[in-house]
Amino acid sequence: MSIFPTKVLLATDGSDEAVLASRTAVDLAQKTGSELHVVFVFRTRAAFEYDAMGFDVGEPHQEVRQMGKRLLDDYVRQIEEIGGVVAEAHFRMGRPDEAIVAVAEEIEAGLIVMGSRGLGGVRRALIGSVSDSVVRHAHCPVMIVRPE
Repeated sequence: MSIFPTKVLLATDGSDEAVLASRTAVDLAQKTGSELHVVFVFRTRAAFEYDAMGFDVGEPHQEVRQMGKRLLDDYVRQIEEIGGVVAEAHFRMGRPDEAIVAVAEEIEAGLIVMGSRGLGGVRRALIGSVSDSVVRHAHCPVMIVRPE
């Protein structure tokens, strides 16, 4: 049994921090012989927030879903340009922290890699941090990549 993960899940949002996390995840996957999976979550509000504003909370618009999938395709292309081989790309809509953890469980990831957006203390206290929530709820180790 290897101590290395067989599947690495890279959570990306296209930010500068996510690009750095991409390079880290590609390097880890290559050096450990792990599959590299990528997840992009198109952040949506909770249904009760939309309902309170008078919006229809039914199925999200197809255009939004298509735009999110195009963004994911762009991120995968960027990963491939730096030498990564993406085994599978996963698109979700919802709360990023919950979706990242759910995808990690679905694919039985051995490691989640994600960038840190570096929220300030007050903002983090008010809205929380996606990376903090993923670390607390993930079934596997989580690597948070920070800029130097």
